[in-house]
Amino acid sequence: MLETFTSATNSPDDDAPFRSRLSFDLDVDICVVGAGLAGLTVALEAARLGASVAVLEGRHVGWNASGHQLGTVMPGYSLPIGDLIERVGLDDARELWAMSKEGADYVRAAATEEAMPGIALTEGALEVSNVDVGEMLISRLQTLSEDFETEVEGWQIDRVRDQLGTAHYFHGVYYPRAFQIDGRKYIHGLAVLARRAGARIFEDTPVVSIDSSGIRKRIVTPSARLRASHIVLTGNVHLGTPLRRLSETLLPVWRYAAVTEPLGDRLGEILAFKGSVADSDGIDHFRIVDGDRLMWASPETTWDARPRRFGPVIQRRIATIFPQLGKVPIADVFGGAVGVTVHGMPQIGQLRKGLWVASGFGRQGLNTSAMAGQVIARSILWGEDRWKLFSPFELVWAGGVTGRVAGHLIGLWGRGHSAAAGALARYREGARVRERVREARLAEANRQAGTRPPRRPPGGPRPVRPQLPRSAEAQNGGGAVPGSQESEKIRNGSV
Repeated sequence: MLETFTSATNSPDDDAPFRSRLSFDLDVDICVVGAGLAGLTVALEAARLGASVAVLEGRHVGWNASGHQLGTVMPGYSLPIGDLIERVGLDDARELWAMSKEGADYVRAAATEEAMPGIALTEGALEVSNVDVGEMLISRLQTLSEDFETEVEGWQIDRVRDQLGTAHYFHGVYYPRAFQIDGRKYIHGLAVLARRAGARIFEDTPVVSIDSSGIRKRIVTPSARLRASHIVLTGNVHLGTPLRRLSETLLPVWRYAAVTEPLGDRLGEILAFKGSVADSDGIDHFRIVDGDRLMWASPETTWDARPRRFGPVIQRRIATIFPQLGKVPIADVFGGAVGVTVHGMPQIGQLRKGLWVASGFGRQGLNTSAMAGQVIARSILWGEDRWKLFSPFELVWAGGVTGRVAGHLIGLWGRGHSAAAGALARYREGARVRERVREARLAEANRQAGTRPPRRPPGGPRPVRPQLPRSAEAQNGGGAVPGSQESEKIRNGSV
């Protein structure tokens, strides 16, 4: 699940005291390429375990998607749970799901136990459906609660609409243990913790080339050289020329989000739910921030674009879901690029001895990047092999320019299909309501007239004309029912 945004009040340069470029040669145990969520988690955990760590970032900490995400933390992956079971089997799917839960617990502990300032944690996440899928909901709840030991609640249509104040959605799955944090505060908090643990973070230090052969790997930057026993690639779609083959296994997707101006008490009167809300088709993701502002992520493209142009798009989307709010004023619009894998799972593991990858977190959530950081740090320093659970999800070429075009068209089709399916579901629901009202009015009219209501329900089978006994048919020569004597006279021409 992809999100975009963080705090409405902080600029990208706030809380970023890591403005040092690598200008001297350095030897370390582990070199992490990319200062995003996954890279900083690797650095923090490896430094805590006693390794010497250097983080190389071409721009600055959290400059891309890691610093522009909605901050929702919950278990799971982008790949639907049924597809995950089909791909790896129930036992391995359970193990992977448990790891995703560990990642969510890690984020909660890092944000709260370390007392990150301004983290603004709120509880609960709700996934809602655009169509009426009650039977599928029951099956999914059973799978999550019984097979995957996840705390979930099924919400009926009335409860969803009561909490959200809109008739746009039907059933929902509520995750009471999920939570939200200020994403920008969290990533800068991770950087502070990593540096305190002993990791060295170098910004404005792009990687020019990597030689991963031999025991000691070599990394060249514009102004220095670095040697390390292990290299961890966490740079997403921005790994650049030295690792173009790896970055081309990811489809770059830009997701845009907006935060409104303060809307006052009317927002709380309409939207009672204080957690995050995402629809099951991945179209919209929103929540209340700062008490009376609405933060909303919706449009996405496979091409880079100016975020401001999507302000009116998000504005119209909000009005579609919450017509009571009308045309809300937009305070700011943000965007970030993520890498989406072909198979829908993150890329976690060892490419060759000493060369590791933690990437492909587009539409995955904060929990997966935290889990990946833990897994790789412990694999390097403790020899754990849980990363092998991700081996079935190999590096698959994303199609280059053709893949981007296809991804864009598929995204447009998906959004259109979701909108059409939702509109049809709401029309059918309205038709059922109108039919019940009509039947109630007819019953009331029959009651007042003192007549009995028709026994046959609408659309039921028509009454069958009674058949003659076989003896009568025989007397009549097996033909039609005999008429009266008068009718016989008429047929015989007599009056």
